[in-house]
Amino acid sequence: MFTRRQILKSLAALGFTGTAFGGYALGEPFRQNVTSYAISPPNWPAGLKLRLAVLADLHAIDPWVSVNRISGIVEETNALQPDAILLLGDYVAGHQLSRFGRKVKHRDWAAALGRLKAPLGVHAVLGNHDWWEDRAVQAREAGPIPAQLALTDAGIPVYENKAVRLTKDGQPFWLAGLGDQWAFWPKPERYQAFVKNGKVDYRGVDDLSGTLAQVTDDAPVVLMAHEPDIFPQVPARVSLTVSGHTHGGQVRVLGYAPIVPSKFKDRYVYGHIVEQQRHLIVSGGIGCSGLPVRFGSPPEIVRIDIAAAVIDVEAHEHEEES
Repeated sequence: MFTRRQILKSLAALGFTGTAFGGYALGEPFRQNVTSYAISPPNWPAGLKLRLAVLADLHAIDPWVSVNRISGIVEETNALQPDAILLLGDYVAGHQLSRFGRKVKHRDWAAALGRLKAPLGVHAVLGNHDWWEDRAVQAREAGPIPAQLALTDAGIPVYENKAVRLTKDGQPFWLAGLGDQWAFWPKPERYQAFVKNGKVDYRGVDDLSGTLAQVTDDAPVVLMAHEPDIFPQVPARVSLTVSGHTHGGQVRVLGYAPIVPSKFKDRYVYGHIVEQQRHLIVSGGIGCSGLPVRFGSPPEIVRIDIAAAVIDVEAHEHEEES
């Protein structure tokens, strides 16, 4: 996703190759925040209050995202007391990053994530790096893939174009997981066109319409999608889409990210985005890609509280009288 050359070029272009900035950029990957959102999507049921914890883009690699650190993240996430925990993919380090540290074994990072606890469960989708790490998977263009098997062995269900109906305080809602949109590299015969155009031409296993076809009533829908690029296609029927993948730019200065792995550039780089009353939250994630460097985009655990909008009755009556 992010290459060593791209990130170094961006750091140089922005004037951050000095010792102080470089030291901070190398240290920031070890820090993490809890970022909280409180949203009220249209038509959200009045009796349903839902807290979600979101973890994205672990990119497990020692020493930056070691098993010990993942265990600490798990404890911090559990302490938020979420109703459900959503894992948004890219659990593995990726080939570029692996040159800078030691890969964490699948069973180890998955076992650590297996200690996540929430009343409505822990739910996962896969990311592009989870698909890319296995050449055999790329050759046959089909799973299962090692990260998927590790999560399943740890007791965490993995969703690929699947929706399930959950209930909180007697109120139903749907949780849907989209297959990855960047699962496969371009075929060799298409690679030259890919390079020439300079555009993302990955092929995915995503099926948005097939996923939402599994929703059989009018209960609200929360959609997990590793890459936020699907958002323009998401109908208003979906109350909230949650994504990762972008790392918030990974290197961001005054809100500007020189590199964003998205065909929409910085449109969906980070945070809470509302378009035509549709809600998207993009996590900055935990780990790194390409280089173990972050600047202006610290790792984060995301907490989302969803509830119906509170109507000020007196103000509403005053408006009607006016």
